[in-house]
Amino acid sequence: MKKQYTSYQETMAFLEQAQEKYPELIRVHSIGTTWEGRPIMMATLSANIETADSKPALLFTGTIHAREWIGNELAIKFIDNVLTNIDHNPSIQQALSRNTLYMVPCLNPDGFEYSRTHFSFWRKNRRDNGDGTFGVDLNRNFGVRFKRSADTTVNTYSGPAAFSEPETAAIRDFVLDHKNITIALDYHSQGNVFFPAHKFNHESEIEGTDLNVLCANMNREIHKVTGRQYGIHRGKPPTNLINGSGREYYYSLGIVSAVVEVGTRNIPDYMANMSQSVDENVPAVLYALSEAKNYSDEAPARVDNFTIESVGVYEATLCWDYPESDDIYFELYRSETVKSPCREDNLIAIIGKHTFTDVQLKSGQKYFYNIRAVNKVTDTKSPFSPEIKLKTQLSEDEYFRGLFPSKRGIGYVGQYTLEKNRDHFGYNSLFVGVNKRRGICYGVIAFNMENLPEEARIKNASFSLYPMNRVNAKVENFGEWTVSILDPSEISDITDFNQIHQAKPIQTLGDEIRSDKLTQGIWSHWDLNVAERRIIRKSIKNGTLLLRVEGPRKLPLGADSQMMQFDIGYGKFGSGIHYRPNLEVIYTLPSKQVELTPSSLSTVSKAEAKKNELQSGFDANGDVVYGQMTFLTENLPDPKKTVITEAYLTMSNDNALPTSQDIRFTIELAGLEDLDYESVKNREKKEFIGYEVSNAQLKDKNSHNFIFDSYCREALEDMHAKHAPFHFVVRSTSSSAEKNMLVNWHDLHSNNVCKLVIKYIERRKEPLPAPANLSVTLENRQVKLSWSNPKHADLVGAFVVRNRFHSPRSPLDGVKLYAGSDEYTYDNFGNPNVEKYYSVFAYDDVPNYSAPVSVYYSSEEVIPVEEEKYEKQEEEDDDEPLID
Repeated sequence: MKKQYTSYQETMAFLEQAQEKYPELIRVHSIGTTWEGRPIMMATLSANIETADSKPALLFTGTIHAREWIGNELAIKFIDNVLTNIDHNPSIQQALSRNTLYMVPCLNPDGFEYSRTHFSFWRKNRRDNGDGTFGVDLNRNFGVRFKRSADTTVNTYSGPAAFSEPETAAIRDFVLDHKNITIALDYHSQGNVFFPAHKFNHESEIEGTDLNVLCANMNREIHKVTGRQYGIHRGKPPTNLINGSGREYYYSLGIVSAVVEVGTRNIPDYMANMSQSVDENVPAVLYALSEAKNYSDEAPARVDNFTIESVGVYEATLCWDYPESDDIYFELYRSETVKSPCREDNLIAIIGKHTFTDVQLKSGQKYFYNIRAVNKVTDTKSPFSPEIKLKTQLSEDEYFRGLFPSKRGIGYVGQYTLEKNRDHFGYNSLFVGVNKRRGICYGVIAFNMENLPEEARIKNASFSLYPMNRVNAKVENFGEWTVSILDPSEISDITDFNQIHQAKPIQTLGDEIRSDKLTQGIWSHWDLNVAERRIIRKSIKNGTLLLRVEGPRKLPLGADSQMMQFDIGYGKFGSGIHYRPNLEVIYTLPSKQVELTPSSLSTVSKAEAKKNELQSGFDANGDVVYGQMTFLTENLPDPKKTVITEAYLTMSNDNALPTSQDIRFTIELAGLEDLDYESVKNREKKEFIGYEVSNAQLKDKNSHNFIFDSYCREALEDMHAKHAPFHFVVRSTSSSAEKNMLVNWHDLHSNNVCKLVIKYIERRKEPLPAPANLSVTLENRQVKLSWSNPKHADLVGAFVVRNRFHSPRSPLDGVKLYAGSDEYTYDNFGNPNVEKYYSVFAYDDVPNYSAPVSVYYSSEEVIPVEEEKYEKQEEEDDDEPLID
């Protein structure tokens, strides 16, 4: 198998031959020498190589870890692709005419050759440590947060000092000498995941959206080749695993930087796996190269103060600041999931203004917006502004519940860990799949459904899981992960492996997740179909919804693990409340019904207004005769809590007209003050009710329903809120002159008198008053927020959100810190040295959210931050860290 891979000597020969054949496109030179005397080769690619160092550049480094051969192979394939296709590929031409690529195929030549010829899974370089051991982990030897370690035998030994190794010193010096580098990609294996750079403070960074979008757009290029989807995981890294990394060093210099973990094994079958990994990443690297100019000094400035102006049920308005310029326009992107690409298929606006209203949205739906400025003269684009997150308001008949499992209601059970399974609940991550040490493992999640009313009619429901680590899913294209609903009445102990293993699913949710779709760091969602929502509704009556998450149950020959790790949001291994598995439900309630009879009827003609009878048509002179109906609202409940879901007028005609002419009758909701003829004729017309009825229809049947559309129902609610009576006018129309044509609609005392039927649910429509007296203090090195909740009977609690860049304008516009009835909380995950904004919203049982009360926080002193020492979960592979 190894013979199919390229040796370092062959790599150098390839680069030298490429330079000889394409001297105008590629320049090759050594940037340093290893302990064993090998040159560290750098290839520079650019159209017109003489000007390469004056263009914005992408830095590519590969095989910094000896056993991770993908970097070297990808570099060779990429260079070959560029040189052989540039003459007829406009994308390559444009990328290299505007940008430069600095490519180090193998940053660890000594370790790479040792891995090739002696010990396949060697990781470090070949430094003689002087104690009988060899090697330093080069990706722990950079100067940012370097942490000296004493144990030279471990794979992550960081060396005697930062940049002590010739390899890291060489790339440091090169980067410092080339200020034109704007993007850096460090290629590793394994995991099929992007790791954007981190500043270790667990706060959003101004470049955070740039990092996510760069990775997401590269991901899209990968998906087009093989259908594989990589994860994107910035999250909550264990700090001791990323001390002294190259990625963070480049990022500290202002370079947009990410690690790309490729494949599921370090040295896979070349033909079956490595060739796929290489081929899918070639267009991804080309895309990243094309973006280098957009992060240079030549690019437009980042859009400032990108924020939410307003959010409705079906629309949202966004606004931003930018200096006025005829050369600048803006690209606006919308997605329904986080960490999505920003490309043509979700570009929703190209606009010159500084505000945009997005329409035709769905109620109660999450949306994510990104924006960048474009200079139409230079065709360069700005970096992205921090992403905007919002959730549209619920429709007036909808309620929302977000459900989370309790600490004892979530965990995993292992085939070979029977005595420990109970301890896995609320503590460990969810380990799902199979390995040789634990056997088959299932995730178990129990939701308490008692907060949902039994009569709830579920309109939408979705279940979400956060995949936090897939490094131990080691077999490419093997296995599927599914979520099934179990019958809780058949399981007496959810921590019992045998009961969970033997349980027969009631239903399996949606599509399975194949191994090539295990997106570490990107939420997995299941939108429930009609049949699944029916089961959810039944579980409300039972009180519990029980889910089983399962993966493959067997391993292929030679494999030791196919295990996926999901976050539970609890304990020292969880990432907090906003990473817990959750079930989101939008529902409505059965409507109540009231039938109103008119308080008055009138027939209004030029001659007179006759009370208590209802006729319409034409009089002896051919003038229109109007019928008028009034209904009082006193039998309806409180208008602040009445949502009209359906309304219609039932009308019965006592006769039809003795004519074949096309005479039609319409009903209008009207504003009336007087019942004289001129007032009725010149009435305020609010809206037509349903469709007109023809005389032919009157002959065919004598009962008719005039159905209110959504606008009419809103008008009814508005009049109800004002305690105004409902006035309706029956009007006849004809295409020809008609006389003495009157339809009798029955009088006030008839059993067939007209009726107004209103169906409604009782639900708050308006938000509560905002909280007050929001203050921020420091307590035990943590930010403490205190506020006063509004004194209101319908108050359920307060919702607290943090945003690094602007005051949160929506409950989704930032990081959720707390939701509950208390009047204080702590930001126990953020960095107290970082300035930020907090908002608190009051909410009711719908929930309707109040306007926010906001506060800006900034510390005038440096607050020591105690970092938790990373403790490995016993199920993790000893040899594979979460982050390389």
